[in-house]
Amino acid sequence: MPVGTQATVKTLSPADLREIGAEIILSNTYHLFLRPGHELIREFGGVHGFMQWDRPVLTDSGGFQVFSLAELRKVTDEGVTFQSHIDGGAKHFITPEYAVEIQEALGADIMMAFDECIPYPATKDYALESLERTHRWAKRCRDAKKETGQALFGIVQGGMYADLRERSARTLVDFGFDGYAIGGLSVGETKPLMYEMIEKTVPHLPVDRPRYLMGVGTPEDLVEGVDRGIDMFDCVMPTRNARNGTFFTSFGKVSIRNSRYERDHGPLDPACGCYTCRTFSRAYLRHLFNAGEVLALRLGTIHNLSFYLDLMREIRKSIDEDRFKEFKKKFLEKRETAES
Repeated sequence: MPVGTQATVKTLSPADLREIGAEIILSNTYHLFLRPGHELIREFGGVHGFMQWDRPVLTDSGGFQVFSLAELRKVTDEGVTFQSHIDGGAKHFITPEYAVEIQEALGADIMMAFDECIPYPATKDYALESLERTHRWAKRCRDAKKETGQALFGIVQGGMYADLRERSARTLVDFGFDGYAIGGLSVGETKPLMYEMIEKTVPHLPVDRPRYLMGVGTPEDLVEGVDRGIDMFDCVMPTRNARNGTFFTSFGKVSIRNSRYERDHGPLDPACGCYTCRTFSRAYLRHLFNAGEVLALRLGTIHNLSFYLDLMREIRKSIDEDRFKEFKKKFLEKRETAES
């Protein structure tokens, strides 16, 4: 899911997103709550009408953003008091019920339960205390949800403790949600530890509900995640890297500002059929970035998101054709060779 934090995927229009085949995007409850406000967005028919996007939208609950404020927030069982980062430090208070109310106003097709994100590393005592609060909040979110046709996902937490991850998954399944997310990963832990936590969690989630790994990750992470039973991903990596002039390609990463591309007539990625690769040379893209032209950001983002969406399409096709293991092996071997 391309990340459209402020009801926009940076540098792209909804038409661009449809052109590259995006089926669903993610927006951020915390940011839209603060600006322009969920009630204003409701007046325009929710996020879909506000940004003129006619496909599904998932909104995260804002929990990650609130808890990243560190000294600017206070957590109680009732909810979280925090100071805004954009309106002079004004104080706001969000409860699980209010988080659901905001997302209902935003008109998200998929809403996320309000959860507490803990730092890495964290003690097991702290992880357990936070987990139990997240479970209480998840139940309150479920109970507060109106019959609007919107889906609500619970979020599995538990830090880097396998038994807590299992406990969280089982508890949320008992509550009953439309889908289940795995949160609190890709926060500084090693890749093997992240994969271990996924492996310890997924078997306890129902196979007939979507399983969503939040905030992950690299192309390799997507393939590894699918192999462990994950269905949905989001990450700012493709868009953020694109704006910095770093591109994901079939032959590894390309840093387009490198002098080797100054007179390169070839496309960014000969294996890619996106507008950027069909139309422009590496030399031109390098020129745009070095000249600080805004077009560089748009063309780069089109490519990186196309690469990610194409990868997921290839994964789905390989699963349909019962050859995913073979696909994974060849993909990872190619990536390893390209990066070496």
